[in-house]
Amino acid sequence: MTTLPEVRIVCDGSSLGNGRDTASAAAAALLEHRGQKGLTRKFVVEYLGPATNQQAEIVAACIGLEALRQPCRAAVVTDSRYVVETMNGRFRRRANHALWERLDRAAAAHEVTWQWTQGHAGHPEQEACDQAARHTAEHRGRDDAFLNRLLASLPSASSA
Repeated sequence: MTTLPEVRIVCDGSSLGNGRDTASAAAAALLEHRGQKGLTRKFVVEYLGPATNQQAEIVAACIGLEALRQPCRAAVVTDSRYVVETMNGRFRRRANHALWERLDRAAAAHEVTWQWTQGHAGHPEQEACDQAARHTAEHRGRDDAFLNRLLASLPSASSA
């Protein structure tokens, strides 16, 4: 029996102008894995254009799981109760069906636990994901220099 690699995915979505035609949304996920070489981290982001905050939150979880190259035991940490409660079967899927299907496909190969954390409460990785999503939405695309600075600013002894 092989042991699945363990990863933590901290994710967040942001929609500037949420609900308006002029909204600019993006999703960000921080992947963390503690292996033989120590803690490794990487950001994945996706610019969504005029999407809602809820849609961006779902996509953030999608891109984190989609970035995994093999089946893993993944702890997905988000400040979206909408995502956590829906994926744990406590909320019904009334909208965003295509995005929920995308998330189901992304999660299918993995053993996923869904964890809620309070946003904007001093959680360094969550704060970094929020900044990455907002910056990606503001700049309408990926900014590697900004993401690299965010990675460098994170505490190195994280409990990943």
